[in-house]
Parts: sequence; structure tokens; C-alpha cells
Amino acid sequence: MSGRRTRYASVVTQSMAVMLCVMMARSAATVPRIEVLEGDGAINNMRLHHAKEPVVRVVDQDGHPIPNVAVTFLLPSQGAGGTFGDGQASLTVMTDESGRAVGHGLRPNSSGGQFQIRVTASVQGQAAATNISQTNAEPAQSGVSSKALLIVALVGGAAAAGVAVALGKGKSSTSTTPSNPGALITPGNPSFGPPR
Repeated sequence: MSGRRTRYASVVTQSMAVMLCVMMARSAATVPRIEVLEGDGAINNMRLHHAKEPVVRVVDQDGHPIPNVAVTFLLPSQGAGGTFGDGQASLTVMTDESGRAVGHGLRPNSSGGQFQIRVTASVQGQAAATNISQTNAEPAQSGVSSKALLIVALVGGAAAAGVAVALGKGKSSTSTTPSNPGALITPGNPSFGPPR
């Protein structure tokens, strides 16, 4: 009976050793990858101090999310960039259950232009990194009214009609179908409509 017990214990020990080796090899082989979910290519409004917060997900080599991983977002120290909610150029947060991490509180600085947010993460000694491109910009002034645009369009149309009339003089038309005379623009009190 003790011989069977010894063999059984030996088989169980060997099986457990194999399982432990497989588990250790699997955990040692975890290679993280950072996927950018939001914020890449964003244009931040410098006047309103509004920026698109970067959002990433950390996954393993099989695409499974990795929770509880420290992710660091790093902004440039000079030129276009910004700060996070605490006024610092870097922010470290932990991934949630779905492997997501958000660079909360990003605010653009007063320097316009494109910049890179460096994102890094490390899992069991294996590191991953990526860049998120954003641009700080001042919104365009809305000094040109729609009325001014309409006037410019009407003047341009009138000029084009004048050129067409000048080019058409002196040529005879053999067409039997009536031609479309186009629109009539009257100087003074601007109006636009069919010919009278």
C-alpha cells in the first residue's frame, strides 16, 4: 500500500511542478501593449483652456485587458503642451478592470502647435510605450459676418456675369433654343433675382 501511495504522491508532485512551470512561463511571457482609445489627433482650445483627455487601454499579447497597471502620461516640458489637473506635466494612474487609463484634467498651455503625450506602462518588468499627438490652437475669430460673405459672393457673381457678357459680345448665336440669361444684380439697393 505504501508503494502505491508513494507513486501517487510522485505523480501528483510532478503534475503540480508541470502546472507551476506553465503558469510561471505564462506570467513571465506577459508582454503589455498600449492601445490609444481617445485623444490622438485632438485639437485643444487654448482660449477656453479645454483639451481632449487621453484615454488608453493596456492589454497583453493576446489582447486581454490588464487591470491594476500603473500608466504614466508625460507632457513636453517646453513649447506646446499643457498640464494635468494637479498642475504637473506628468500624471500616473492605475488601469481599471477593463485595462483603461485616463489622463484626467489635461489643460493646454498658451503655446500653440503640435506636441506628443508620451504614455508608458510596465507589467512584470515588461515595458510598453506609445505617443499620442495633439495640437494646441487658438480658435479662429468670427469677425466676418454672414452678411459680409453674402456681399462678397454677390460682387464676385456680378464680376463673373460681366466677364461672360463681355466675352459673348460680337459672337453670333445660331442656337434656336432660348438661352438662360442668368441672374440680375442691381447696384444700389442690393437684390438678387430673375431678370425683369
